[in-house]
Amino acid sequence: LGSLMAKHKISIARDFTRTPGARYYADGPFSGQEFREKILEKAFNNTENSEIEVDLSGTDGYPTSFLEEAFGGLVRKHGLIAVKSRMTFICNDDPFIIPEIEEYMNAAEQ
Repeated sequence: LGSLMAKHKISIARDFTRTPGARYYADGPFSGQEFREKILEKAFNNTENSEIEVDLSGTDGYPTSFLEEAFGGLVRKHGLIAVKSRMTFICNDDPFIIPEIEEYMNAAEQ
């Protein structure tokens, strides 16, 4: 039957930027903090229990600090189980980025 949850799709390249920046606002434009606060948190808080699909394809690449702040930061705020149960990832450019994000999410729970 599959999931009955609605899917909320976020494309970082389309909805945020093709050039992700560093960790914090202070580090420059398009930071992981900005993405988490303006896009991820909003989706997480406003879509109740729907699944959030994050498409990482189509950017110029990701600084590790961006990924850790965006996804690790979400886990620090909402907890690993809540985030993992609702979030899925797609990346047509770099398949290794998804396990990297999962590592940051797991580490953020410690």
